[in-house]
Amino acid sequence: MAGEDGEKAKVLSITIKDKMILKAAYMPFLTHGGLFIPTTKTFAMGEKVSLLITLIDQQSKYSLTGKVVWITPVESQTNKAAGIGVEFSDDADGYMLRKRVEEILGPLLQSNDATHTM
Repeated sequence: MAGEDGEKAKVLSITIKDKMILKAAYMPFLTHGGLFIPTTKTFAMGEKVSLLITLIDQQSKYSLTGKVVWITPVESQTNKAAGIGVEFSDDADGYMLRKRVEEILGPLLQSNDATHTM
């Protein structure tokens, strides 16, 4: 996948094996949903990213594109994990992943527990 500047989109692969980790990473306040992905790689706001995501005990991976909408730098003063927040794409792949994440989390979506971003 090529970004706006003609370079290939960076690929990030993440496996989330625990519901509470998924809750901490999920960004429901984004229009299409999104995930915080721990990484020390450098990204720019708005940069396109290719994601390969495996959730909980699923065999299949979700493959989709997204864009960087949040950055927590490596030496953040908030003591939060370094990484990026990626908003899911506005297409069938993004919709399916958001739907699946929200099915897994269920009532946990109403929790006010701190997350990686808020």
